[in-house]
Amino acid sequence: MDRMLPILIIKTGGTFPETREKFGDFEDWTLHYAGLSQDQVMIVDFREDVPLPEMGTFSGAIMTGSHSMVTDPDPWILRTEAFIRRIIEENVPFLGVCFGHQLLGRAAGGKAGNNPKGKEVGTKEIFGTAETASDLLFQDMPPKYFGHATHTQAILDLPEGAVLLAYNNFEPHHAIRVGERAWGLQFHPEFSTEHMHEYIDFQAEALKKQGEDIAALHAQTRETGPSHGLLKRFVKVAAGEI
Repeated sequence: MDRMLPILIIKTGGTFPETREKFGDFEDWTLHYAGLSQDQVMIVDFREDVPLPEMGTFSGAIMTGSHSMVTDPDPWILRTEAFIRRIIEENVPFLGVCFGHQLLGRAAGGKAGNNPKGKEVGTKEIFGTAETASDLLFQDMPPKYFGHATHTQAILDLPEGAVLLAYNNFEPHHAIRVGERAWGLQFHPEFSTEHMHEYIDFQAEALKKQGEDIAALHAQTRETGPSHGLLKRFVKVAAGEI
């Protein structure tokens, strides 16, 4: 790890200010579950007007979630989407989380937008597909596991040639692979149970209008060990250890 190029953390958003004060931000949570230290990463906020990293200066890239929507017409989103296409072309390991998952899907030719079922929020049971057995990142995942979810948008149509790796009854595209080494996760491997409780509370009114039982969502929140493990495994893929 000490001699490998850094992991690029593509920051595309931040958590609620109150949550950040207590727990840090998305990149901090990502580093924690990935087992990375600050000197092993480069963190770039792609929302800012800054030069983007050159290919060959990082071993892999993890894109955070965001409170923005992939359908927002912001120039930084289009610039980030073009950057993902370059990563795919160069076959650099990539892991997009939530917003990053959706933007990966669109960058590769799929369609992303509002999930017609509404919001999916809480700790959800997720099911792996048969394709996980031969996938570098997912091959050690159990056939079903739990993941923390909080999203309104989703990949609506998969890109041509994309491999579906996980789904559930609410979200048919919970994890995908594009090409050989670009993955997207609709669920959040960087969320802890504490983070999930915060997101349930902050969205309680909207969830009630959707018919959700807030107390039940809190009661169903649980640890998501296999989900967390995907971040450390991705680092091994980026390091060439897998």
